Amino acid sequence: MKELLIGSHISSAGGHQKAIERGTSIGATAIQIFTKSNRQWFEKKITDAEADTFKKAWAASPIKEVVVHAAYLINLGSSNPETESKSIKALTDEINRCAQLDIKYLVLHPGSHLGAGIESCIQQITRNLDTVLEQAAPEVMVLLETMAGQGTNVGFTFEQLAAMRAQSIHKKRIGFCLDTCHVFCAGYDISTEQGWDTMITRIDQTLGLQNIKAIHVNNSQTICASKKDRHAPLGEGKIPLAIFEHMMRDKKLAAIPKILETPSDPEMKLWTKEIALLKSFLVLNK
Repeated sequence: MKELLIGSHISSAGGHQKAIERGTSIGATAIQIFTKSNRQWFEKKITDAEADTFKKAWAASPIKEVVVHAAYLINLGSSNPETESKSIKALTDEINRCAQLDIKYLVLHPGSHLGAGIESCIQQITRNLDTVLEQAAPEVMVLLETMAGQGTNVGFTFEQLAAMRAQSIHKKRIGFCLDTCHVFCAGYDISTEQGWDTMITRIDQTLGLQNIKAIHVNNSQTICASKKDRHAPLGEGKIPLAIFEHMMRDKKLAAIPKILETPSDPEMKLWTKEIALLKSFLVLNK
């Protein structure tokens, strides 16, 4: 059996290599990080020495996969020209930072239309994605994340996400990140095993299961179709714990990194517990 790819979003405070150390300390085999402050558009460049330190720490660790999440400031669908321009530049920079660190996946919230309408926003996002991918490092894939539908966010249906990829001239460089909380809040009822299986079938039909490169494993504080993005710990939200066990036993998803973004404490004790729990689900199935 191949090693499970399970972990959480880890702080990079003190240097990117610190995220590797922190992830290792909680039993992670996959982690997600920010390569820069999430509260700023831009940050100083990663030096070759910093990148080398990170890559050496990663190679010597049990971490098999590292995924980056792009800054939430980025909105490729913004109707504000200044925000749109900054978003294009910032996303290009984020992709290049990933390439420096030998990280192949960058998770991105597609964008928000801010009142301009969903269809035109999807077209704008795709157009701007193509602009970015023309000039950014070619070895990094952008993973469009499934959204909850909060506010004017787009990407809360699989069809919307599929349209973004279908309209792009760089399809091979665009994949997807499935967020369990987001799809539930968007209206995909995964509160039963049948509901989960139906959702996975629909993903395969619209996005292509082979294009799902990461999964955010989150419970939800709010009910199905609430359109509210509120993460909850496993076993404490509206999605039954049995669904996460069912997810872990789905062989079609076995090779996909599963990243916790559940609320945790500074010592990451909850993540340590949740990672062990997710691993135990598969052990029980052996």
